[in-house]
Amino acid sequence: MVEHYQFSIAPQSRGYHLITSQVLAAVGPLPEKGLLNLFIQHTSAGLTINENADADVRTDFESIFNMIVPENLPFLEHTLEGPDDMPAHIKASMVGSAVTIPISESRLMLGTWQGIYLCEFRNRAGSRKLVATIYT
Repeated sequence: MVEHYQFSIAPQSRGYHLITSQVLAAVGPLPEKGLLNLFIQHTSAGLTINENADADVRTDFESIFNMIVPENLPFLEHTLEGPDDMPAHIKASMVGSAVTIPISESRLMLGTWQGIYLCEFRNRAGSRKLVATIYT
């Protein structure tokens, strides 16, 4: 069986935000076993799984990605939406737009220190639409 859940995450500041609890609230009780695929319907934000305990990890992610893909590169052509837009598209492609997590015993099988991140790459982003698909 396949179930889809569409929901939005309120606008977030630029950076990396733990959204595991918001995802779980949107999908309700999980089945005994299956897979959760989470997809973001945007091209300037991404999803990943990483450290859920130390907020310094999220700060370091922001610093490293800004060093790898800085704003105001003189050769960029897609600049109408601001200096953060094209770098946001590149960062979103690097991170990816979906994560898949096994479900067992009605729980996401995340590791002890893992959480789902919304990676917000825009300075003034709006709400973000996500689709959660559960396969049983």
